Amino acid sequence: MKKFLSALLFVSALVSSALAQQKMPTPEELAKKNVDELETRLKLTATQKSVIYNYAYNLAKEQIALSKKQQATGYNDEEMSKLYRLNNETNKNIKAVLKPEQIIEFDKVIEDRLNGVDPTKKKKKKKKGEEEEKVVGIEGLKSGSGTP
Repeated sequence: MKKFLSALLFVSALVSSALAQQKMPTPEELAKKNVDELETRLKLTATQKSVIYNYAYNLAKEQIALSKKQQATGYNDEEMSKLYRLNNETNKNIKAVLKPEQIIEFDKVIEDRLNGVDPTKKKKKKKKGEEEEKVVGIEGLKSGSGTP
């Protein structure tokens, strides 16, 4: 019995240490990742990058604060609405510092994010006459590629 309890204690300690290592990113990390992607796709100037970083940082702070609050108290529609409004306002402010051709690409970035497109994965080019493979059922829902 003592061996079983000590093994159980060891496993629970191992699991809790693994969970502790999964840390939430900081607002700085989120903002940097966001701005780095935008810099690559939009060819931002140094001034644009600096201004957009400030907007992204403020949004990331709010997102993390809301995430922590939801973990502690549960989901709240009002808080989510506030976050959506802030996100829309941030996007509007970012567009204000972009050139017209950058705004077009920024809209594509937003669309990709909403569709769950990973910017780090390269797209496979379809050969002429080749149709896109559609995944249906649960797998299609999981991957997001089963849309008609």
